[in-house]
Amino acid sequence: MSSVKIECVASEGYGIGESPVWDEQESALLCVDITGRKVCRWSSLTKQVQAISVDAPVSSVALRKSGDYVITLGTRFAALKWKEQLVTTITHVDKDKPNNRFNDGKVDPAGRYFAGTMAEEIRPAVLERHQGSLYTLFSDLSVVKHFDQVDISNGLDWSLDHKTFFYIDSLSYSVDAFDYDLQTGKIGNRRSIYRLEKEESIPDGMCIDTEGKLWVACYDGGRVIRLDPETGKRLQTVKLPVDKTTSCCFGGKDYSEMYVTSASDGMDKEWLSRQPQAGGVFKITGLGVKGVPPYPFAG
Repeated sequence: MSSVKIECVASEGYGIGESPVWDEQESALLCVDITGRKVCRWSSLTKQVQAISVDAPVSSVALRKSGDYVITLGTRFAALKWKEQLVTTITHVDKDKPNNRFNDGKVDPAGRYFAGTMAEEIRPAVLERHQGSLYTLFSDLSVVKHFDQVDISNGLDWSLDHKTFFYIDSLSYSVDAFDYDLQTGKIGNRRSIYRLEKEESIPDGMCIDTEGKLWVACYDGGRVIRLDPETGKRLQTVKLPVDKTTSCCFGGKDYSEMYVTSASDGMDKEWLSRQPQAGGVFKITGLGVKGVPPYPFAG
């Protein structure tokens, strides 16, 4: 096992840093600050962060085949033109739930954008329960709702053979799997493949590596864990210098670097003084595994 190294590459102090995704064309890491209402891009070449402010909580960002990006903004799927700093609404969901917002989102191997909603939090992880749903935005810009009664819609990814969809509803403390039909985008046969242990705390964002193993960021657990979805066993734990680790993705030239976002919302002065890098973005090297490049939205 090569030696694992962790460094803070962007100490921006995000309220809720989320949805890291590697943009190969720009050699850059995209992410969002949900409560800071910003879409951010950290260049691995200049080491600088650019940010675009938006008019609502922005919870996920994804690449778009035609160029630029798509985002989940409030309860909207929207398009983002980076140079023009222009946001245009694609479609609205949860119109009957003014207190809801989107949370995590990711594009499937066929170019569909999956994202789920939740009620706005009163405090971190404290909210009205069962208000969220899981949606898919198709390339023709139509939307399908898969199910509702979700607490905090979170981490998503697909198995290497594209036959399984992995999903996290955070307050279930479980990583779940569904049968997945790549042709239609339909999901079914939900089951739990891993239940988090007490010290791992709350499962948040997630990604997959080229060996088909899942990496899950543990909010309030200060770590990412590597799971085997076949056996339901935890294979590895990587601890970070901040408690509120929110999500993870692979990036870098050959997708051998892991990037982890974190949050600072809900931390008092004393806590922040102990963890000055809270809300930063971390790069982990030496894991000895590579990740799968992100899929772009086909619409």
